[in-house]
Amino acid sequence: MSVERNLVISLLKLTKEGSVLIESVNKDARIPSVVALELLGKLQNENLVYLKPDTVEVDSTSRLKLAVKAASLGADVEHISDLLCWQEFEEIAALALKNNGYIVQNNVRFKHAGHRWEIDVVGCKKPSVICIDCKHWQRAITSSALKRIVDLQAQRTLALADSLPNIALKLECAKWDRAKFVPAVLSLIPSAFKFYDKVPVVPVLQLQDFICQLPAYTESLKFFPKTFNGLRHDFQD
Repeated sequence: MSVERNLVISLLKLTKEGSVLIESVNKDARIPSVVALELLGKLQNENLVYLKPDTVEVDSTSRLKLAVKAASLGADVEHISDLLCWQEFEEIAALALKNNGYIVQNNVRFKHAGHRWEIDVVGCKKPSVICIDCKHWQRAITSSALKRIVDLQAQRTLALADSLPNIALKLECAKWDRAKFVPAVLSLIPSAFKFYDKVPVVPVLQLQDFICQLPAYTESLKFFPKTFNGLRHDFQD
């Protein structure tokens, strides 16, 4: 298991910029070539890497899956997190939303009530507006720390809802009559809490399922209703 873990960590380290020579992976992981090729073949069968004659390729989605695999093999989560970029979390969140029909904007910055705010990823699909905070915390998180993270994301989401319509923010939802603004937190690994104060804390590999199920469960989550153009609507289905 430690051999496979070392190989996965080396892949995460060396594929930040794209493909890498298989020989470089062998050297970094300090694994014999025969063993490395066998393990890389196994990872390819799991759709985590793509092998060419001399190189190995890993896309952004697979890098996140490799990170989760490394954690399951006993790698230090803090070290794993250091090998990932913020942008990788944002990209996977944006891609998952787009694949489910959402119109997406990353790094939404705005001013409201005398403060500057930023939301990592905002996805709009009538009537829901998902506001995601991407967190790759580096160790087991306490309930008090999670409470702060969730409370801040709820504040950001409410501020966004209150600030619209805003000519500086060309969000799709501003064209609607009504919207439900849903705060959510995205994490690399599962925490002890799936929800905190009705705000979902979603492990990255469960994001697709969460997005698919969201329409059926929105009413049980924390959300902030918003009406536009002075129109009033209830949110009963």
